[in-house]
Amino acid sequence: MSELSHIDPEQRPAMVDVGNKAVTRREAIAVAHLRFPAEVARTLHDAHYQVAKGSIIDTAIIAGTMAVKRTHELIPFCHPVPIDACRIEIDWQEPTRLRIRCTARAEYRTGIEMEALTGAGLAALTVYDMCKALSHEIVIEDIRLLAKSGGKRTVAEGRTLA
Repeated sequence: MSELSHIDPEQRPAMVDVGNKAVTRREAIAVAHLRFPAEVARTLHDAHYQVAKGSIIDTAIIAGTMAVKRTHELIPFCHPVPIDACRIEIDWQEPTRLRIRCTARAEYRTGIEMEALTGAGLAALTVYDMCKALSHEIVIEDIRLLAKSGGKRTVAEGRTLA
């Protein structure tokens, strides 16, 4: 196991110095899932994903994109990464399971996996917020990194990154 990167020699929290790292093209894909009670899922399908607050899909896409761009404001040791691209895709994997997939890309010295994870997670939280009036039994689950390229480590999803 390698050392933690955000700890200084005195064992205090510290931001990583990326000044000497090379700028590379970086891309990451993260996913989050929401599981709905069957009755709530049916209600959403029947209403074409519209609730009193508006379209859950469109609002989640906007929220996820905003989260990607502001990750450094939410996670203390993240650097402000100049985002080149962000795509939020939302689809039903099962009748009661919604998948949110966030792809983020940047050319920078560090980053992009936390941005993709934040985008997927915040989009899921937005869907929960918009649907909680229907049920508090909605579950956000399985937020994880699927793939990452560029930088020191690569995580492969089994296909070319979109």
